Amino acid sequence: MNQPVNQPARQKVVVQLPGIAKASDIRSPEDGRSDRDPRGARTRHEGAVDTRYSFEQEALLSVAELVEVAATSEEEFLAEASDAQAIITSWGFRISRSVIAGLDECIVIGVGSVGVDMVDVEAATETGIVVTNVPDVFIEEVADHTMALLLAGARRMREMDSMVRGGDWFKGRPLLNEVPRLWGQTLGLVSFGNVARAVARRARPFGMHVVAHDPYVSELKMTGEGVEPVSFGELLERSDYLSMHPPLNRETRHMLSDPQFAAMKKTAVLINAGRGPTVDEAALIEALDTGQIAAAALDVLEREPPAADNPLLAMDNVILTPHVASATTRMRPETRRRVGREVALALSGRWPMSCVNPTVLPRVELERWQPVPMERGPNR
Repeated sequence: MNQPVNQPARQKVVVQLPGIAKASDIRSPEDGRSDRDPRGARTRHEGAVDTRYSFEQEALLSVAELVEVAATSEEEFLAEASDAQAIITSWGFRISRSVIAGLDECIVIGVGSVGVDMVDVEAATETGIVVTNVPDVFIEEVADHTMALLLAGARRMREMDSMVRGGDWFKGRPLLNEVPRLWGQTLGLVSFGNVARAVARRARPFGMHVVAHDPYVSELKMTGEGVEPVSFGELLERSDYLSMHPPLNRETRHMLSDPQFAAMKKTAVLINAGRGPTVDEAALIEALDTGQIAAAALDVLEREPPAADNPLLAMDNVILTPHVASATTRMRPETRRRVGREVALALSGRWPMSCVNPTVLPRVELERWQPVPMERGPNR
């Protein structure tokens, strides 16, 4: 099981896109119309899968047959997916350990996102299933949105807007008179992956000094980007603006909680366009309410959408956007094309371009086709 099958027959790929994709992206390329009835519910046309998933099919049409599964339970999902050679998902049905145990023929799980926390990657690795993601499709978009949140937080845009609308025109200047100018302020980056590097490049022209903490990135990579590497404790103590960029895993869940907020400046602003659960939301609410930190600008939350009584919704020093940092006209089509290419590579017996569990690759019958990097000479 779990090995590529070298046969001319098209292999089975189970597709499950997230609700937002089904609401906005599943449309006919010919006329732009969505497969939805007038009440907003998506209609199902059994013969139109190739049309609805045309982006994925650009790479998969010759090697795979796509089967769309709308399941509300693991049993329903496995009834359709147990014999599939590949799964494509993105914030749809969670691919848990028990689901993976029921995938008898699966070679690859393609995730249409940078984050892969909707898949139990450890279980997939144990089973010999390759997991891929799309780590580089919408980096610039997320970096733009991060900077937008940073600037809006710096200039207290929510409060400024509320003052104008509430007839308090003259209250804005006294508030901003207490906020230092951005030039010369320190931006701290938690993690230094693709998005964080793109944010650093945007922040420097604003005159910001950029520091970062990432135990998995070489200091030379940071200094090469004009960024100062620091410890996590120093990052918290020095940052005027702290931007979150780590993936969500056991190590990073709630990595910002009461002790970390207590170590930050009372004037600090938190920005998060990464993963909501990396921040302990209850601790953040307490820190904002007590003045432990000054403000927050968030595109992601622990629970999405938030409950109507979430205190963050009523705080004037909090700016919220609805998990849209990556959204542009390019994002969904290119993400879906890329995940299709990744799955097609694996089904064709080759390594995908992005494998998030590379330790599985030596154990599966997939051929490495990428060149070996030659950035360093012998070290022995």
